Amino acid sequence: MSKLFSDCEGDDGIPGVQRRAALMVMMLGTLIMVLDSSVVNVALPQIAIDMQVDPSAVVWVANAYTLAGAMTMVAFSSLGDILGFRRLYINGLTLFTLSSLGCALAWSLPALNVFRFVQGLGAAASMSIVPALYRQIFPSRLLGSALGISSMMVAASLAAGPTIGGMMLAVFRWPSLFLVNLPIGIGTVLLAHRVLPHIPGRGGKFDYAGAAWSAIALGATVMAVDALSRGHGQAHATLTLTLFALAGAAVIGIAFFIWSQRRAGAPKPSLLPLRIFATPRFSLAVGTSICSFIAQGIAFIAMPFLFQGAFGFTPLMSAAMFTPWPLAIIIAGPLSGRLSDRFPPAVLSTAGLLIYAIGLALLACLAANPSIPDILWRTFVCGVGFGLFQSPNNREMMTSCPREHSGAASGVLAIARTFGQSLGAAITAIAMVAASATESNTVNTAGAAFKSESLGIHTGLWIACGAATMAMFVSMSRINKA
Repeated sequence: MSKLFSDCEGDDGIPGVQRRAALMVMMLGTLIMVLDSSVVNVALPQIAIDMQVDPSAVVWVANAYTLAGAMTMVAFSSLGDILGFRRLYINGLTLFTLSSLGCALAWSLPALNVFRFVQGLGAAASMSIVPALYRQIFPSRLLGSALGISSMMVAASLAAGPTIGGMMLAVFRWPSLFLVNLPIGIGTVLLAHRVLPHIPGRGGKFDYAGAAWSAIALGATVMAVDALSRGHGQAHATLTLTLFALAGAAVIGIAFFIWSQRRAGAPKPSLLPLRIFATPRFSLAVGTSICSFIAQGIAFIAMPFLFQGAFGFTPLMSAAMFTPWPLAIIIAGPLSGRLSDRFPPAVLSTAGLLIYAIGLALLACLAANPSIPDILWRTFVCGVGFGLFQSPNNREMMTSCPREHSGAASGVLAIARTFGQSLGAAITAIAMVAASATESNTVNTAGAAFKSESLGIHTGLWIACGAATMAMFVSMSRINKA
């Protein structure tokens, strides 16, 4: 860790003595904003009871946060380039903190959903430019190590969310989950004003048309994927009409977004410079990231069903079975980050993806009644592989595009993560529904239902293994291009 704060002649970034406080700001901001994306899920049943609404209605308390981020990632990454990453990060964190108070004081479900959407906007503003801000804080020789710390914090926050939420709800009511953000958020904002580097943005005009089209395209895509993943309980005609409308909106939004970006010129800079994709290293890193997060999205949905449905574990024990995955990322992430500062990131990413694919295959091959240690070590292998892959790949993505496009690269990185996980969740739902339909055509018994659920889960895990393998081959293809 001390190496992150060392100085060498010719270093870019800020002096080592200032990096420690800046890193603390980044870690605290990541902690509360990522934690908030997972901690609230535990409180949804309690919110439904307190507000006297149907449990299915409170799903949008979680979805509003995700949707806000998905719709605005590209816009905020461009805004960071214009205004400066420090300014956008502080403003986003301030908005997140203030809207947390609104969530805690919400008097109805619609009001809570609105505040959650605003909270998601604040988180998106800050989180979309985190890698770019790390690039301003740390010298290039230490960027991989810094991104490794960032990956570790994201993994730790996601993993700790359900546990922390459950512990708080055992003592307090659900508003406490939002109120806890206030002291941390206020303290982080005040510290950020003092320690983050004052590097001005490039200035210029903001591409409002591009932002609108990207919001339509990204928002419609996320909603379509969500509808697909939850559509097994809807009427066929309703689901088909919903998907058709959302898919149409997504296609139109994407087409007009690309058209608007190609027309953008010097007087009116583009929201997302499409020329960054002309660099093979960058494009391949994006493709690798999308495939890997599809695999992760599948696994994160399938594993709870596997542990609770197929193996009969309690929800608490199921959470314990999942713990080795983020724990391994916490261990492997910083290590792979340091290694990526010394060795080719593409080689390290490819090796990590190989281990990742093997771990997913091992999970898919679990016997009907496995022992707890047998589950734990296989899950740990998955986490090690993903942890070894992520930091070097993020470093490759950030350093393979010009520094003036760091904000755009950060936005693309966030989009790859969000859509990969969303597609993975939809694929899992489709696999389970398809397996259920296959079994229902043969025999309709409790045993058949159990068999169909198990078949769908294992099918999903094999698809995840295939996605990780595809990511490995994509990553391998860029080794000679480094």
